[in-house]
Amino acid sequence: MTAIISQNNPEALVDEREAASILCYSVRALQNWRHRGGGPRFVKVSSRSIRYRRSDLTQWVEDRIVSNTSQATI
Repeated sequence: MTAIISQNNPEALVDEREAASILCYSVRALQNWRHRGGGPRFVKVSSRSIRYRRSDLTQWVEDRIVSNTSQATI
């Protein structure tokens, strides 16, 4: 029951494995973006614990939607 509730909650926190799955990218890609910048916003719970809000993942995708290849990219 908790998993269903958290999937519907845009403010629910997900670990980097689930975030990578949602975005269809690898965990390593998320790690590189955190280090270099350019990826979705994240929550640093502790020095070794990173989480992502579902709403931030959705917003990151929405910010990258374009209708043709000549549109400016981020």
